[in-house]
Amino acid sequence: MLDRRTNLGYELVDEVKEYFNEKVYETIIPRNIRLSGAPSYGQSIIDYDLQSIGSRTYQELAKEVLQLNER
Repeated sequence: MLDRRTNLGYELVDEVKEYFNEKVYETIIPRNIRLSGAPSYGQSIIDYDLQSIGSRTYQELAKEVLQLNER
């Protein structure tokens, strides 16, 4: 998860990509309040708030994983 408010977050993403190369997915999950709140209600982010940025990004990640598995 990336905290977009800090330069450190972006630096860490760069380091992870440099170290793990092609093993890193393109989709990066941003930290946000809706993601933090979902577990408090015992729900996934998709059930908790389908339209939130966290939900949409997790859906993008799922598509990316499926596409890579099809290769």
